[in-house]
Amino acid sequence: MKEKILKLLLSSEGYLSGEDISSALGISRTAVWKHINKLRGEGYIITSSTNKGYLIEKDTEVYSAFEIKRNLHTKLIGREIYFYDEIGSTNAAAKDCRDAADGAVFVAVNQTGGRGRLGRNWFSGEDGIWFSLLLKPDIRPSEVSLITLVAGLAVSAVIDGSGIKWPNDIILSGKKICGILTEMSSEITSLSYVVCGIGINLNIKEFPAELKCKATSVYIETGVLTSKAQFLASVLESFEKYYLIFLDKGFEGCIDEYRKKCITLGKDVSIVRRDESFQAKAVDISPAGELIIERENGVSEAVFSGEVSVRGLLGYSG
Repeated sequence: MKEKILKLLLSSEGYLSGEDISSALGISRTAVWKHINKLRGEGYIITSSTNKGYLIEKDTEVYSAFEIKRNLHTKLIGREIYFYDEIGSTNAAAKDCRDAADGAVFVAVNQTGGRGRLGRNWFSGEDGIWFSLLLKPDIRPSEVSLITLVAGLAVSAVIDGSGIKWPNDIILSGKKICGILTEMSSEITSLSYVVCGIGINLNIKEFPAELKCKATSVYIETGVLTSKAQFLASVLESFEKYYLIFLDKGFEGCIDEYRKKCITLGKDVSIVRRDESFQAKAVDISPAGELIIERENGVSEAVFSGEVSVRGLLGYSG
């Protein structure tokens, strides 16, 4: 009911009387007043006049499931949005709601237990974008890692000037601005679901001392505060675009754009494995999402993201 009132206010060209809202929705004027106060509590600026009714300030910046949906134009992604003021992990929430619709999105204002690769903590204050996608693609478990690359491409396409540090870290001005963590539930040959968690440093103004040298945000780089609801809607639309291409044509359908965005290519990298470490040049990305490297002796080989760490790129390591 609260969202129905909000839609009426947003569609009105001027003041809308409590009586008109009451009649349109079949509720009492007291109920209208209570819902209006709840909307005010969420951050909407709504003025009231005894003779005129209610008027909403339409440019108010509010971060909510309703505002995300209002800016979203997708077929699959975001049909269901679960929104939390604070939660431990959006990935955990998505796994707990594994029966939700394919493409459901789980969003948190604050995330207290965010994780990155290798179990590292992820700084998740209220000025960032923290969300997870619940996906149920008809692909093999061995192909799930490619969704991580698709997600990286989708985010980088939205953040001007950014690039992808293979496989999926988004880098801007030599520092990390986005991290992606993909998890799955599967049997040996069949996939139950995939959860793709994405954390984007959007309006963060300052990082803890230990992160300043390796993390940045859209605000730090541009000096502009960005609407979180509009930005997330843009990311979800971008993800759907590349995800649907991936489902139709495989990663080969996205690989050319990924190569253009991948700042690892053409760079000298240090490959670290359990039993060896060596220098090489990153020369290509394979259709399977592997990094193709060339050793000093000219021999080429494919590197899998799960078995190595690529370090020393543009002053950023991880």
